[in-house]
Amino acid sequence: MNANTPRPHPADTDRSTSELLSATARDLPSGRHEFHKERLMAQIHDLQRDERTATPAPGRKRRLRLPRPAVTLPLTAVAVAAAVVAGVWQNGGGAGVRDSGVATGPALTTKIGTATTKGMPQLLDRISLAAADTSHPDVAPGQFIYIESKSADSFIKTVGDKSSLASHALHTRQVWESADGTEGWLIDPSVNDSPEGETLSLPDEQGNTPEATLNAPSFDYLAKLTTDPDELLAKIYKETEGMGNTPDQQAFTTIGDLLGESYPPADLYPALFKAAAKIPGVVVVDDAVDAAGRHGIAVARLDETSGEREEWIFDRKTHVFLGERTVQVRKGTGTDALITPGTVTYTSAIMKRAVVDEMKQTPSQTG
Repeated sequence: MNANTPRPHPADTDRSTSELLSATARDLPSGRHEFHKERLMAQIHDLQRDERTATPAPGRKRRLRLPRPAVTLPLTAVAVAAAVVAGVWQNGGGAGVRDSGVATGPALTTKIGTATTKGMPQLLDRISLAAADTSHPDVAPGQFIYIESKSADSFIKTVGDKSSLASHALHTRQVWESADGTEGWLIDPSVNDSPEGETLSLPDEQGNTPEATLNAPSFDYLAKLTTDPDELLAKIYKETEGMGNTPDQQAFTTIGDLLGESYPPADLYPALFKAAAKIPGVVVVDDAVDAAGRHGIAVARLDETSGEREEWIFDRKTHVFLGERTVQVRKGTGTDALITPGTVTYTSAIMKRAVVDEMKQTPSQTG
């Protein structure tokens, strides 16, 4: 799920941050620019990648890590991130300093698990069957999807003329969204200045309500998608054309986004796994750990361009989706060489996913 944004030219930071933020606000619907900021701050190293080409795409409303978001970001958002990053790190940022409400520390690392194609089709078949058997109530009008997760990430930190690896600490994120995607709320210390969070409701300040897409889906949108795996995968390839590093990696990333901070309807959920089984290069990693420390088996794919492997982690016995992570498995060049193999560039864990009756209500508060 990489943003694939180009490295900002130093001249881009000459404009004031306020001017850049103003430009971004005009380009993105209300609430969406905060997600872009979240993604960009969470994945600062993506901005430092050389030789990348940016293809402007519609704003996403989901965790634009977005590791990772699989979609490229508006150029104004890239410029804003460059200014923000310069202000944070070149003013003495370092371990223990809080950035966007999340403490920073040393890079996250892991043992790189062995990948194999052996047993991959069978594993995805079992995951599909488990998904079909899972209780998955529909979302009625007036109800909200609630997703609580934990996440953390590693990135390249630059102070003066020195760069090093650092991480944003593990933190909790809570999101509420209506079935049609027009009402929502977010509580995330990496995005929100206030512990109470902020609204994500539409329409935006211009009175526009953006249409849902694969990269910014609502429950109602997902409910209308085909459940035929071949047709579904063809739609994913078509709608994500030109995004990401390769069509296959982008298709894998798009499905991964839907498994995380999304709520696929009961019929669509198993179809996503069947579609993933048809993507070339998908492998099994026997042991992977989510952000909550839970071990499981992973369905994964290596991005040949970035050298990162995206891993979807499932419970080994129940095959329930636990979370995901992105692990650097090949050493990069230039500044990216700092991101050594074994670095966890992003990790998340789904802690709760439920349907609730009111905005900001949690499952424990339901009657």
